[in-house]
Amino acid sequence: MKGIEIAKKLNISTSALRHYEAWGIVPRIERAANGYRIYTDEHEAYFQCIRAMYAGFGMSLIREVMPHIINGEKLDALWLINKAQIALHTEKETVQRTVEILDLKQITDPQITDPPKYLNKKTFTIGEAATIANTSASSIRHWEKEGLIDPERHYESGFRIYSPSDIRKLLIIRTVQRVAYSLDIVREVLLELDKNDVAQAKGIALKSLQYIDYTLVEQVRGIASLHHLFEVISSKQN
Repeated sequence: MKGIEIAKKLNISTSALRHYEAWGIVPRIERAANGYRIYTDEHEAYFQCIRAMYAGFGMSLIREVMPHIINGEKLDALWLINKAQIALHTEKETVQRTVEILDLKQITDPQITDPPKYLNKKTFTIGEAATIANTSASSIRHWEKEGLIDPERHYESGFRIYSPSDIRKLLIIRTVQRVAYSLDIVREVLLELDKNDVAQAKGIALKSLQYIDYTLVEQVRGIASLHHLFEVISSKQN
């Protein structure tokens, strides 16, 4: 089988096939006497799987997963994929929290009698805030340095103290930055929130949820292709 035939099937260039070979994410490719690569059905299945998994998992994870499969470490590969799926589910929960908290309008309003369970305290440590917002403490400190958030400090220890309003901001900052990347857009959204205008922030959060749903569908498609690859490998071994 020729590389150009596989490339046409997958709508990619032959140079992409060579990149995958150089990265070590397909089995070793033998060469004919004339120097041309000899591709097998197994190679084609690997290439198909790589392309099918790309949208849902990204090339970074693929470059971790494929060497395990080549080495016969099927379970190691599957656990890496499982970890990525758990991360996607956690991301969805975080963005859903953002939408939920935006709907509360004023989080400090005493008339709100049924706040989310994760906001059942008056103050939070930076570690608790990071857990709720699904981010790192270092990211929170960076956002503080950028002037996006200004938590109070404990009068004795000097430790940061985060209020429910701060948690709301952290969720919004994280969600907006994941979609828009630019801190200037984050600042713009926070200014609108100060005026009780949640439209832009909520729109970004809902768009993020749509992308997460799309990613889930692509992950399932990638896993189906991975199952086909396992069948091809198994048939070769039998």
